Amino acid sequence: MEKRRLTLVINPHSGTLSKRGLDKWLPRHLRRMGYEVDVQFTTGPGHASHIAAASAARGDYGVLACGGDGTVNEVAAGLVGTSTALGILPAGSGNGLARHIGIPVDVELSTRVIAADNILACDYGTVNGRPFFCTFGMGFDAAVSHRFAKKHRRGLNSYISSTIDEFIKYHPGTYEIIAGDRVITERAFLVSVCNASQYGNNAFIAPAASIRDGRLDVTIVYDGNIIENAWTSVEMLAGFIGNHGKIRTFRTSRLTVRRSEPGPAHIDGDPLDLPAELDIECHPGAIRIFVPRRKLKFIPVITPMLLTFREWGIVISRIFRHKA
Repeated sequence: MEKRRLTLVINPHSGTLSKRGLDKWLPRHLRRMGYEVDVQFTTGPGHASHIAAASAARGDYGVLACGGDGTVNEVAAGLVGTSTALGILPAGSGNGLARHIGIPVDVELSTRVIAADNILACDYGTVNGRPFFCTFGMGFDAAVSHRFAKKHRRGLNSYISSTIDEFIKYHPGTYEIIAGDRVITERAFLVSVCNASQYGNNAFIAPAASIRDGRLDVTIVYDGNIIENAWTSVEMLAGFIGNHGKIRTFRTSRLTVRRSEPGPAHIDGDPLDLPAELDIECHPGAIRIFVPRRKLKFIPVITPMLLTFREWGIVISRIFRHKA
């Protein structure tokens, strides 16, 4: 029987873990699962999309993104609308889409999802034609992304440092949000449009979001005092984001956002500047993704705690594997 072909795309600069040797043992591991593997390293922005598009045109069974959310975004962008499936081997700082799907945040363990060969048609979003697969944001989260991108070091500690630094000086903006008959004009701390449930690192901005429901989850966090804004961060970590005095959430397949001027935004955690008017749309079932056969049901507080304990277990296991 002819082996199914995979292209393994490795971003050598993502995250904090070394990628040394991945191009040797990962293909051997995947070949034992019955796949033929071609390894490609990214050399700069946009390269992963070109690799993925070429692999899809060649008729590859799947393209595996080994990197962070930016690498996943680029690979996925090259695969939308094709029959070639996206596989995620998380090796970044936040790994938001991988965590939402339930893929272990460990390169070796995540290959079990590829071995299970469970592929589902999933949604993605676009903002002014640019694709996002996890979250798109404006406001405070975008400002943090811009600050984090300037850090010399990656990882959770640098992200927390960026968040605290930005929190002290951040000034909210005013947004007009139009979704069907709904028109909202508010001064907001942040506006997040979510295909998946979290930014990464188990910070849940849209806990009930699904990548298979044909809709985007919109979360508006209104401007508050320093204590109210800090409490919102606690709610995200606990998975309690929902409608109340300082937060509004709703679902829609399409919306327009108007700001007073062009400015910072982020797409899947990567910072960029976008125009004042933004057209955002969900594209249902347009990308095929390797996903686990079982997904953990989300329960506020309980699920974030379980995920955190599980990931600490993975870290400890990784340390012992390296010592062995």
